[in-house]
Amino acid sequence: MTTTVSYADVPGMSGTDLGWTDWLDVTQERVNLFADATDDHQWIHIDSERAKDGPFGGAIAHGFLSLSLTVKFWSELLDVDGVSTKVNYGLDKVRFVSPVKVGARVRMNAIIAEVTEVAGGYQFAVDQTIEIEGGDKPAVVARGLYRFYA
Repeated sequence: MTTTVSYADVPGMSGTDLGWTDWLDVTQERVNLFADATDDHQWIHIDSERAKDGPFGGAIAHGFLSLSLTVKFWSELLDVDGVSTKVNYGLDKVRFVSPVKVGARVRMNAIIAEVTEVAGGYQFAVDQTIEIEGGDKPAVVARGLYRFYA
């Protein structure tokens, strides 16, 4: 569910838990498209037959594919009225805790750790956790940095 706030309310958002996104299916097609985009065609990602005998018992998504979903998920969780530009500014810390098997479903929780003023806007430091449906551990834990400019 998307939280929508006005630009004037942004400074007070530190500590806000934005909740969870909807579930997203991690399909072989999505993994293959990512492999093509990054030229990472390692068999553990794209060869489901060979991957059955591999270390994960099946094909898995690239760690960076799982991480890249934070951008999609982040935009599902927060919308700020009155901004002209939104920028993915980077990451402070990332851990790939558990592999995401092809066919799994994932979703993300985001907590705004801090909001700081930057020239022309605000920067959010966001603690993001991508979980795997039915999994014991998250897939990805990351602190993302996003800037919103008025």
